[in-house]
Amino acid sequence: MAETPDAGTINISLVVPVYREEANIRPFLQRAEKVFERMGVTYEIIFALDPCPDRTEEVILQEINRNRNIKLLIFSRRFGQPAATMAGILSCVGESCVVIDVDLQDQPELIEQLHAALTDGYEVVYARRRSRKGETVVKRVIASIGYSLINKLSEVQIPRNTGDFRIMTRRVMEELRRLNETHGFLRGLVAYVGFRQTFIEYDRDERHAGAGNYNRLTGSLKIGLNGLISFSSRPLFVMSIAGFICAGCSFLLGAWYVVQKLMGIDLTPGLSTTVLVVSFFAGVQLLGLGLIGEYVGRIYDEVKRRPLYIVDRQVNFGDKK
Repeated sequence: MAETPDAGTINISLVVPVYREEANIRPFLQRAEKVFERMGVTYEIIFALDPCPDRTEEVILQEINRNRNIKLLIFSRRFGQPAATMAGILSCVGESCVVIDVDLQDQPELIEQLHAALTDGYEVVYARRRSRKGETVVKRVIASIGYSLINKLSEVQIPRNTGDFRIMTRRVMEELRRLNETHGFLRGLVAYVGFRQTFIEYDRDERHAGAGNYNRLTGSLKIGLNGLISFSSRPLFVMSIAGFICAGCSFLLGAWYVVQKLMGIDLTPGLSTTVLVVSFFAGVQLLGLGLIGEYVGRIYDEVKRRPLYIVDRQVNFGDKK
């Protein structure tokens, strides 16, 4: 049975958010542990678990008994993957931290490459996807559009074709701790922190087992909207411009009708035209209200200062309760 390194002597912390992943825990650990053994580094593996109905917790506890480098955070309820990821980052004690999913779409073997690039003086090294196996065309299109919109409208440039899979130094982790935002969009927060960053490219695999835990369509849309709202107020400006243009078009159309009337042209009232114009402007107004509502809702969440997550139990964290 491996001994747990003391805080401050751990080279790499591996943060793994999990929910309903009982079939992937052991295959993931087998590959990750081999990587660390080959690298010859001290490590900790922190599973951040949202309570779930399957045997994920039981399997992790069994693995902790086998390898004391494994740790477990269990939350009081399901807070979601972004919150679980931030909890793991803020709880780790390693000199560097790797964030990775447990489904083996992101290969643990890449940790060695990420760490090697980190030693070249970079503070963050993220994995950029060259290809995505097992993903639908619709999801790829949504992801491409989402990254384009975020980078065009946001003050912070977020690398395209990346997820949360990355390694970062203790310096970056401490800066993330200071941000203290309710909506933790990790790839945007890391980009906001800055410092020297680089990437490696890889081909993403299919899931090892099971199905994803978020909707392939609405899940991607939610992530993209979160990134856009969190790092830019320009959509509000865009809606103001759109409202100005629509109002201008309405004025010109009204002026044209007046001119036709003064010229003696007999105008035939058209119900379809009226319905079309009214529906169009009603849609623009509702879109604008919805966009404002997203920002107001985000402000409402932030001013309440509720915690990003609540930990129910910590397993194998030494003196931590």
